[in-house]
Amino acid sequence: MTAGKVFINNKWHEPASGETISVVDPSTGETFTKIARGTKPDVDKAVAAARAAFEGPWSRMAPHERGRLLNKLSEAILAHHEELSQIEARDTGKPMKQARADITVCARYFEFYAGACDKLHGDVIPFKEGYTILALREPHGVTGHIIPWNYPAQMFGRGVAPALAAGNCSVVKPAEDACLSHLRIAELMAEVGFPEGVINVVPGYGREAGAALAEHTGIDHMSFTGSTVTGANVGAAAAKNHIPTTMELGGKSPQVVFADADLDAALPVLANAIIQNAGQTCSAGSRLLVEQSHYEEVIEKLGARFGNLRVGSSQQDLDCGPLIRGGQLDRVLGFLKLAADANVKVAGKGSVDPAAPEGGFYVAPQLLRDVPPNHTLAQDEIFGPVIVAMPFKDEAEAIRMANGTAYGLNCGIWTRDGGRQMRLAKAIRSGQVYINDYGAGGGVELPFGGFKHSGHGREKGFEALYGFTAVKTVAIKHG
Repeated sequence: MTAGKVFINNKWHEPASGETISVVDPSTGETFTKIARGTKPDVDKAVAAARAAFEGPWSRMAPHERGRLLNKLSEAILAHHEELSQIEARDTGKPMKQARADITVCARYFEFYAGACDKLHGDVIPFKEGYTILALREPHGVTGHIIPWNYPAQMFGRGVAPALAAGNCSVVKPAEDACLSHLRIAELMAEVGFPEGVINVVPGYGREAGAALAEHTGIDHMSFTGSTVTGANVGAAAAKNHIPTTMELGGKSPQVVFADADLDAALPVLANAIIQNAGQTCSAGSRLLVEQSHYEEVIEKLGARFGNLRVGSSQQDLDCGPLIRGGQLDRVLGFLKLAADANVKVAGKGSVDPAAPEGGFYVAPQLLRDVPPNHTLAQDEIFGPVIVAMPFKDEAEAIRMANGTAYGLNCGIWTRDGGRQMRLAKAIRSGQVYINDYGAGGGVELPFGGFKHSGHGREKGFEALYGFTAVKTVAIKHG
């Protein structure tokens, strides 16, 4: 991997700007390498390379041959598992165990979509006598991907694997805060035999490289994962060119716990759903709604669990790592100050390990209790290891509270009542509903996306393949 360059046509190139961006280790706050400061000329070059590949060797390759290449990449990722895990951990600050899990999932995306390449079928539609009607699924062409910093390798696999499986070629603009795994995986793609131009990676700032990609007239489909505000800007830029988009945006996801829930099963999941990746997850379970009769019991037990949580560097491999950067730390501390100013009680708080390096962006996980449902703490995405708890009286109020934000990404329902499980699953406006679980292990087969301000379109599973294709109707009149 060559630091400070862009990856286009299977080769490293100096960025047109001639400039680089410092990469900071969140565990220490120190710069440890540099990436390219890609700009519009680099994006233009990458889009042209992707177009040439799409109109050339990639479109002529049989689907099963594309699948073999995707599978080779999956095997290469696993062969370099520890190397990629170390890259991901240092770049993002996440504990090593989580970085290793992320690389495994990245490989799984390419494995899953490798098997799907020759199974993306069209339809024959019954019609009038003398006609045969075909509905063909065809790739868009060149897909653009703006990928966030919180799960670089996973998100790369989640977006790029189905795009390529469907027959597209891709240009990726990774986050400037964490993208080293993207660059290394792109290099592996060249090594296993992907044709030039199929994958192109242009690091840089969102306002420069990201904006240039979103508004590019040579892009045929745009996918974005990130904040609701930035997503609106990306969507508006793409709309000027009438480009379809997939948007996975923010969340303020509820965990709804009823009195009959199995608390022994629920408590570790409730905690992990907010501390995973230091809470820097759109789908984090960041609101805890508990039936009033058992509210104090749940708060006491979950608070004790929070008290045992430890925060440290990626290499310490504790419960929680640092936040990604100083600005993110300031944001989370700002929410915690807001809680203190409003006399919101802390029902449980972890601690930063004394051996954690000085200068890292650490914050202790916290459980805040009795937060009013309409308070900023319960409405806005904190994007840190902070969960807000509130009681509800009955099922109807639980539904109102669960639906009571602008978001609708994930939801957890904890109850043994089968009828209640289905009533809430249907009533709550959420892209994913988990019953007596949360996240279901992040299965790559499961369609993922949101309602309301959490976005539109679906990633993962076969739904992603449908999003990366367009239907062409062919009507044959043969008498």
